[in-house]
Formats: sequence, C-alpha cells, structure tokens
Amino acid sequence: MKKLLIGAIALAGLAAPVFAGTAYAYKFKDHTIYVSCFRGPWKEVIWDRPNAKFVDSLVTLGYDYPTSHAIAERVCRDEALVFNPEGLKSEMKRIYADSPEYRKR
Repeated sequence: MKKLLIGAIALAGLAAPVFAGTAYAYKFKDHTIYVSCFRGPWKEVIWDRPNAKFVDSLVTLGYDYPTSHAIAERVCRDEALVFNPEGLKSEMKRIYADSPEYRKR
C-alpha cells in the first residue's frame, strides 16, 4: 500500500508540469487579445498549441477562423516566445499592424 501511495504522488508530481500554460491579455485599440498557449513541461516547443480563448479573441478582433488559428498556432509554436511576455506582446502588435487586409473590421 505504501508503494502505491508513493507511486501515485510521484506520478502526480510528474504530470503537474504537463498542464502548464501561458496566458496574457494585451489591449489593442479597443480589443483585447488573450494570448493563451498550452505548454508542455519543457522549455522546448514540443506539443505547444493555442488554447481556444486565444483563437476566439482573434475571431472577435475580426479575423476569420482559419486565419485566427494559423496566427495562434504560429505564435504558440515560436521558440523565441516561450515564457516571453514582452516578446508575445510585440509579436502580436506586429501581426495586428501587418495584416489589416485579413480582418473584417
């Protein structure tokens, strides 16, 4: 029984970092973009993916769904932006400024 308990605690300790993520909110004009990425337990980009909140905030901003998902995927999988809030903010500002033709507004 003692081994089972120790094993369960060790497994929980190993699994906890897997559910780590990043979430930041950035205000652009009168819209807020929620940059939210699922991160693996490592600094390396292995299975990083955008959370729905990130994609939905881009859709609300005026991008269509495929473009929103592509932007979010690109931002979440950029190795230079992992745990880099200022880098994320400047990248989202750059994307917002460089792609007005893809927004409906």
